[in-house]
Amino acid sequence: MSSRNSFAAARACALVMFLALSGVLGDSTPASALTAAATVRDANSIQLGDVTYRLDGVDAPELDQVCIDNQADPWTCGIEARDQLAKLINKRSVRCDDVGPEKSFGKRHRAICTAEGDKASLNEQLIRSGFAIAREPVKANVKPAAAEAKTASAGLWKGCFVAPQEFRTGKKDGALLGAACRSDRDKEIRAVLFPEELTMPPSCPIKGKLAVRARVTGNIGIYHLRGCPSYAATNNPDRWFCSEDDAQAAGFRKAYNCRRPK
Repeated sequence: MSSRNSFAAARACALVMFLALSGVLGDSTPASALTAAATVRDANSIQLGDVTYRLDGVDAPELDQVCIDNQADPWTCGIEARDQLAKLINKRSVRCDDVGPEKSFGKRHRAICTAEGDKASLNEQLIRSGFAIAREPVKANVKPAAAEAKTASAGLWKGCFVAPQEFRTGKKDGALLGAACRSDRDKEIRAVLFPEELTMPPSCPIKGKLAVRARVTGNIGIYHLRGCPSYAATNNPDRWFCSEDDAQAAGFRKAYNCRRPK
């Protein structure tokens, strides 16, 4: 073998070794994957360390959302859905594979997340349990699970509810979903699903009001923090949020007269 060929072979070998050691070869874990202990923010989102992911393809009730059960009684379906996700995780480590930024809130990314030891993703499991519906855009394979949940009247589907996206935007004339919806009780049902006085979930004191003027900044509403001059005067909020990050992810901006409490 000529010295030139020997030199080329040595370079190629060195390159393969470098790629293997750096994780480019022989590693099935992409750089955009993160595995850690999980904190459930709500049924749509999981926090791993300092990173919050929205479950791709999942549209789950917000913490302050109200649904109707199969006994025609109102129930806090958003809190129930969050607790269902926590049960699915069961204090195990979670791996989230990043599939791209959230269109409406670039600080958060969409992800397909799986609890340690599971084959099915949390995205799929939550939807199959009926505590969330499918949402576009989607890279997670959740559509079969969504069809199963609807057919079985599982979770939310056993009662009556509006799509979480329509609740977020205050669309009170949207489609009613679920086996317990009755066309002859349409007005009464919508009054329950969109109450005049929305109950504040535990530890979620930030008030949100839908506002046309917020559209100037590309938002759908304005949020008010405790200690702000506008807080006490904001009656019957349309939304309650647990953090400013949650409010901003929902498309709300901070009131201009608001300052962060000391």
